[in-house]
Amino acid sequence: MGHQATNGSSQAKPYKFLIYGKTGWIGGVLGRLCQAQGIDYAYGSGRLENRESILADLVSVNPTHVFNAAGVTGRPNVDWCETHKVETIRANVVGTLTLADLCREKGLVLINYATGCIFEYDSAHPLGSGVGFKEEDTPNFTGSYYSKTKAMVEDLLKNYENVCTLRVRMPISSDLSNPRNFITKICAYEKVVNIPNSMTILDELLPISIEMAKRNLTGIWNFTNPGVVSHNEILEMYREYINPKFSWRNFTLEEQAKVIVAPRSNNELDAAKLKQEFPELLSIKESLIQYVFKPNRKT
Repeated sequence: MGHQATNGSSQAKPYKFLIYGKTGWIGGVLGRLCQAQGIDYAYGSGRLENRESILADLVSVNPTHVFNAAGVTGRPNVDWCETHKVETIRANVVGTLTLADLCREKGLVLINYATGCIFEYDSAHPLGSGVGFKEEDTPNFTGSYYSKTKAMVEDLLKNYENVCTLRVRMPISSDLSNPRNFITKICAYEKVVNIPNSMTILDELLPISIEMAKRNLTGIWNFTNPGVVSHNEILEMYREYINPKFSWRNFTLEEQAKVIVAPRSNNELDAAKLKQEFPELLSIKESLIQYVFKPNRKT
């Protein structure tokens, strides 16, 4: 699904990207990708929930496209959101809607980095079945307040024809020093669960999101590599490519529940729509090896 931007054909004038989330992981990578591709970009300085400050950014930058990589995931993890509900609403709901609304007024496509952690395996999508949740499926996971707000805002954004919602899951990158990297996280845990999940390899998918903006694609997209990978499969790759002495211990979901406040989402997303638009997209295991483990190989 595409959106005809009303700011004149985006090809008629050079691209100018306005990016929110300068201090965040995805926002930082986006800036570096723009630099590498020679795309003019600026970071937004306004607070998302402050309409006047966002409007000031749009007027001063005059972008062709807007990217939202801002929001609250919680520090050190999503459990933070359970005790900071108003702050979570302000950033993830009010802020995102304000930005989408102003972009719509200006005829701008908004690329919104959202989450796929709004689903969990169920009887129609059983673990290990290969049946993933599609873009049009209704979220069924409200175990964490973070996920609850993300599902709310996704539903509301469906009415904004200028918004491209990218459902990111368990993001991974080749930067193994980044504490937000799913691999870095699970390597540091005392114990890990072992459940197959859809995941997002940022090194492969963030350049695709820039191309999606250029194509003015809108609507909801499962923004994960096709297929699933489990915690143990990733840690086995880590041991093979990075540290042959690495070891880990597993525990069950029931045991995990005792050390976290909010339940975590586990699911498979159907990436067929993205794969159809970008046939070169690698499966999750291929992408992990090509983009993450081979470049970091130490063995």
